[in-house]
Amino acid sequence: MKFVTYKHKAGTRLGVVDGDDVIDLAAAEPGVPSDLRVALEQDIDVLGAARRAVANRAAQRVRLSDVKLAPALPRPGKIVCLGHNFYDHAKEGGNLKPVYPLIFFRGATSLIAHDDPVIRPYVSEKFDYEAELAVVIGKGGRHIKRGDALAHVFGYACFNDASVRDFQKRTSQWTIGKNFDGTGAFGPWIVTPEDLPVGATELKMELRLNGQVMQKTNTSDMIWGVAETIELLSECMTLEPGDVIAMGTPAGVGFARTPPVWMKAGDRVEVDIERVGVLSNLVQDEVEAK
Repeated sequence: MKFVTYKHKAGTRLGVVDGDDVIDLAAAEPGVPSDLRVALEQDIDVLGAARRAVANRAAQRVRLSDVKLAPALPRPGKIVCLGHNFYDHAKEGGNLKPVYPLIFFRGATSLIAHDDPVIRPYVSEKFDYEAELAVVIGKGGRHIKRGDALAHVFGYACFNDASVRDFQKRTSQWTIGKNFDGTGAFGPWIVTPEDLPVGATELKMELRLNGQVMQKTNTSDMIWGVAETIELLSECMTLEPGDVIAMGTPAGVGFARTPPVWMKAGDRVEVDIERVGVLSNLVQDEVEAK
């Protein structure tokens, strides 16, 4: 099952994808909030509601191609990001033997949707791409055991953790380079676990810049998989419904190339994860403040 959040004249709506169409889930199933995070917080059976809506041939449908998407989950409670979760990327970043992932946060104001412009800030030319798998938490908890962890996952999406590298390197913490507005592409939809291998393993993943493959890996090459990551994070923090975990990027990022490759206005960047989807964005320059 695929879920989208899309823009509507009355705000954003939660939709379930049915082939080439989208069903407004709140309209088809009264009592389901139009905000996925709110629905998860209220422990509503969103998946059951979606199945009933798809089976109801009378439910109103619109063409997916006709709607303007919002970020897959527009206002996550927390966006927890992992760094150096692939050995090859850790090596190109100078961390030869990672024993614990680097962990940082993103804010919701950095998020954009599929087909939105990803914004290169005017204060930097060192704008880099990072293909990642995103995990959406459906059921919260603390001290979650690895064997139970996947039951806490609502679904998976594509993520581009676009990074402003010179700002990232200004401090020992990465947060400042990861939170420029308009740099965190998230979507196009959320795919539920029933449609993917357990833990979203064995999925091909690549990033293309103007059609050229820059990153290529498999989700099984992650050092810390989804279940282990949930266990690890919940040792210190309560994971809540509507939280998002970005699982880290593989080798091939722009800063590690010779010469470095930086995204520029007019570039098309695509994150493609097998059976999850293709997240595509055009790079656009920020308008300099006067």
